[in-house]
Amino acid sequence: MTRNFVEPRIDFAPADAAAAAELGDLPGWNLGDLYPSQASPEFQNDMKKAEADSLAFEAKWKGKLDAATEKTGDDGIGAAVREFEALEDVMGRIISFAGLTYFTNTTDPANGKFYGDMQSKLTDLGAHLLFFSLELNRIADDRIDAALNNDALAGHYRPWIEDLRKDKPYQLDDKTEQLFLEKSMTGAAAWNRLFDETMASLRYTIDGEEVPLEIALNQLQSPDRDARRAAAQALAATFKENIRTFTLITNTLAKDKDISDRWRGFADIADSRHLANRVEPEVVAALAAAVREAYPRLSHRYYAMKAKWLGMEQMEFWDRNAPLPETSDATISWDEARDTVLSAYGAFAPEMADIAKDFFDKGWIDAPVRPGKAPGAFAHPTVPSAHPYVLVNYMGKPRDVMTLAHELGHGVHQVLAGGQGALMASTPLTLAETASVFGEMLTFRSLLDKTKDKRERKAMLAQKVEDMINTVVRQIAFYEFERKLHTARKEGELTSDQIGDLWLSVQEESLGPAIRISEGYETYWAYIPHFIHSPFYVYAYAFGDCLVNSLYAVYSQADAGFQTKYFDLLKAGGTKHHSELLKPFGLDASDPSFWSKGLSMIEGLIDELEALDKASS
Repeated sequence: MTRNFVEPRIDFAPADAAAAAELGDLPGWNLGDLYPSQASPEFQNDMKKAEADSLAFEAKWKGKLDAATEKTGDDGIGAAVREFEALEDVMGRIISFAGLTYFTNTTDPANGKFYGDMQSKLTDLGAHLLFFSLELNRIADDRIDAALNNDALAGHYRPWIEDLRKDKPYQLDDKTEQLFLEKSMTGAAAWNRLFDETMASLRYTIDGEEVPLEIALNQLQSPDRDARRAAAQALAATFKENIRTFTLITNTLAKDKDISDRWRGFADIADSRHLANRVEPEVVAALAAAVREAYPRLSHRYYAMKAKWLGMEQMEFWDRNAPLPETSDATISWDEARDTVLSAYGAFAPEMADIAKDFFDKGWIDAPVRPGKAPGAFAHPTVPSAHPYVLVNYMGKPRDVMTLAHELGHGVHQVLAGGQGALMASTPLTLAETASVFGEMLTFRSLLDKTKDKRERKAMLAQKVEDMINTVVRQIAFYEFERKLHTARKEGELTSDQIGDLWLSVQEESLGPAIRISEGYETYWAYIPHFIHSPFYVYAYAFGDCLVNSLYAVYSQADAGFQTKYFDLLKAGGTKHHSELLKPFGLDASDPSFWSKGLSMIEGLIDELEALDKASS
């Protein structure tokens, strides 16, 4: 019953701190839609309800589920699942409120205590509910099948029950599962919190000024090369000063995962993630192989072009995200960003824009950069009885607008999937990135179509190519790094130098010869939250980007009824496998050529850039 937040996006929003005044009125969250406050009667009553209902649920159903397969109505399996779903909703609301409060300022001790206390309390309550999924999975297949066919309410929950039974081969006995659950608070959850609070508290000294992570990462995209170098060196210096802590956290969590995987019987280090994502290992292997094979045609080729544009034989690693000379340095106000995204969404489907508008109008977005605020960006679904919340760190640059479009895509998806209820709304990670990347693509294409100036068009295309390389090539390199790290950890504890060597090996392979990997970059693995919070999560970004590229190709060919089929995909939530959801579009992710199609779109944009370059020279 533990719940994790949707992972922050790795692309950090860039901008100049001095431009803050030009941004306009940046919104913050109104968490009152969850609870007015920690002390409010509504919150206190839900805490009492969660405890009372958990104990009552255990007393009512424990040891009785097998017999319930022969009953219907209030005594059947369907009724039990419905009661469990109601508990998921109320407990999900509580932990969402605590977590969102915490992420507004992770350095506030009161916020940390509140979030930690709620995690601990709900973990304790979850111990009373743990029996439910375990006991359901011990019921014989024929008896479950009969219940699903004879009990209409159980039939409603068929997708969830059948999905749950995929975990059956890796399920342990009740006592062991309870031990795993209860010790998670002093194990993985504690190490996760240590990482979050350590990272939030770090400062990076640039030209005598101490700045937080967002600002330092932003400066890597400054048009001034000396500023980029200063930021890169400041990041490397702080990471190095704290590398022992990050090395210990990484070693501990990798070992923790290895123990869990071994006990559960997972053969491969990433199999537990594939199972959670409801995607076949061979599909992920085909994706990773296709991307690695495309490194020379994508990242190597693009970065060689970029080095030439910047007047360099070879770029340093801090030049990788440098803006092109053609890139506008104008600050994009919040209102302009809002209008840009809503216009692009509305041109595709008015319903999509209407849903997204609620995020702006009702306090569902937290946008300003603040000390202690969680870095990056994410969309959190909370629970279907409430609504999602989006976090960005908006600083007024084009990529910020793309990040906003991305996270609002998640938000729209979460709103639409909410109709499936607390148990079936959640989408596997492989499809969770679909709406976000599609929303990003709609916004990009809308802006590109309005751009007639060749220099501006080149800058926009280059930015999009870089974003796609960061989403596809870089994330698969991250995935390969994790594979190497977790494999090596099985042989013993890793030193920071060993981890750094593994990191550099995948970076050099993926980035190519146009980028020099100089001293300092060996520590940059330390700040990536996905390695800590959700091992092997990162391939979902590449999966989503390639999938959306293929989807957008179908859309651009004026496929009849595309919007309807697209909304059906989003509304399905977690009720259908990716193969079933993609079939109406004529797409099949198990076909190796599927990934080549997605990658060819990126290659096509690089072709267009090359053509523009030749035309202007």
